Amino acid sequence: MIHTVCLDDEYVDVKKLSNEIQSKKKEVEIVNSYEKLFASEGYMTKEDFWEEADKRIINVCKKYGVL
Repeated sequence: MIHTVCLDDEYVDVKKLSNEIQSKKKEVEIVNSYEKLFASEGYMTKEDFWEEADKRIINVCKKYGVL
C-alpha cells in the first residue's frame, strides 16, 4: 500500500518527522512534488514560471544584441 503525505516543513515537529522518515531509505521514497501537484488551473508552479521567464529574458537579450 502506498500513502501520499504532504508535510509543511515550517514546523519543527514536522522537520523531526521528515528526518526520521528519510532515514528509512529502503521503505520510503521522498518525492517533492507538492507544488506541481497543487498548481491550480491557469497558474504556473514557481519552477515553470522561472523557466518561462528565463526563456523570455534570453529572447529579449538576443533581439537587442545583448547576447
